[in-house]
Amino acid sequence: MTGAEPTTDGETNRTLATDGGTDTSGDGSLTLSSSAFEDGETLPNRFTCEGKGVSPPLSIAGVPDETESLALVVDDPDAPGSDPFVHWLLWNLVPDTATIPEDVPDKTTVLDGARQGTNGGGNVGYFPACPPKGHGTHTYRFTLYAVDQMLDVKAAAERSQLQRALDESNLAQARITATFERSG
Repeated sequence: MTGAEPTTDGETNRTLATDGGTDTSGDGSLTLSSSAFEDGETLPNRFTCEGKGVSPPLSIAGVPDETESLALVVDDPDAPGSDPFVHWLLWNLVPDTATIPEDVPDKTTVLDGARQGTNGGGNVGYFPACPPKGHGTHTYRFTLYAVDQMLDVKAAAERSQLQRALDESNLAQARITATFERSG
């Protein structure tokens, strides 16, 4: 996939004060990591528009006992426009999910019934990191949510719909970040 990231319209974002990879719920248990990059490092080209553009592998640990499902939101707060660009929405992962594999298919239902939403490019699934050339380094936030129920949000939903459900049902969250700047 090539080209600059389009801006989004009408999406909302809750700002999280967190260090990468840490649990923001206060109990210190939920963690998110990747075997492909360390928190705060450059996202490997394989997961960008300069490579294959596939989703990175992610590892999950420390899920609270009362969790009924997990959700993942990946966004870029540095994208042009007033709202963060949405790269990936994935929810209703079963609570014992330990890994999200690399290259999750761009389908509405994946990984044992989990749902994917519409990214900022207007498609379902992962949209690779692809900031405009010359726009500098962008930060990509991978935020994992532990949720107290399966979310009644239809597949292919947009971020605002998912975020409303998460705001009502969030038990804990963890985040890692990666950076990327297009060459040339």
